[in-house]
Amino acid sequence: MGSIGTKTPCAGSEWPDRVSDTLKGIALMIVGVALLTANDAVSKYLTEAHPVGQVICLRQAATLLVIVPYAMLVSGWGALRVMSWPGQLTRGCLFIANAALIVLAFSLLPLATVIVIMFSSPIFLALMSASLLAERVSLERWIAILAGFAGVLIVVRPGAATFDWVLLIPVAASFANALRDIVTRRLSRTETSIAILFWSTLIVMGAGFLTAPFGWKAVSATNAAWFVVAGVFNASAHFLMIEALRLGEAAAISPVRYTSLIWATAMGYVVWGDLPDAWVTAGSALIIAAGIYMIRIEAQKGK
Repeated sequence: MGSIGTKTPCAGSEWPDRVSDTLKGIALMIVGVALLTANDAVSKYLTEAHPVGQVICLRQAATLLVIVPYAMLVSGWGALRVMSWPGQLTRGCLFIANAALIVLAFSLLPLATVIVIMFSSPIFLALMSASLLAERVSLERWIAILAGFAGVLIVVRPGAATFDWVLLIPVAASFANALRDIVTRRLSRTETSIAILFWSTLIVMGAGFLTAPFGWKAVSATNAAWFVVAGVFNASAHFLMIEALRLGEAAAISPVRYTSLIWATAMGYVVWGDLPDAWVTAGSALIIAAGIYMIRIEAQKGK
């Protein structure tokens, strides 16, 4: 009786903590995705006047306006210490690929189209997380992920229009994004979130700067302000998303990215007056249902 009495509280305390962290990660990812979607909208606007490399470089430079004061006043410079340079460089390279492909896609395709195609990232992530992160992807999570992706297919309706090779650009970006999340999850075991964000920002900014000889254009005062806004959104979004991946398993947190469709729809209506058609509405409903199902799974595990 004595051994049972001492064992039960431990077993009861582990699951609530674990589920609490996962739910916190989901909440952080929702906010992070909203800010990232706003950043995407601003980036798309900036590509109308500036080449992709310039947008990437100046956007990341503006991101430092948030990261550096945070390091000075909150975390301290010691938080930027690197424990794994190979991991930081790998994430930085994946960040370069992801940023370049996404911004390029925004310059060629509608914002909502790119975001919807990017929803394939959790599928790539789920396929890789079992082997690369040693995480168990349960049947319930697979159902939620695949249901969300089915909603994406309803929105895209791939058989309803002639295939365009440009659509492969956000697909490639989605794959790079999944790999980056895998590396982020592993890297967060030894590095602080601000260190991961700081060094990746410098790497991406440097890569974008290398394109300066290839057609950079003068920046107006208005666009300079938009670059700063994009930088603030970008830094805040990625910080929250890194924290989300630190708190919960990648395959559980990543499907919450589906909420970006909600933000994209809202921004499209407010800024451009666009309203989703019946297909987008049906697909969005399925995506939201999948996200709610995922949250319910995590909550029930705590019981």
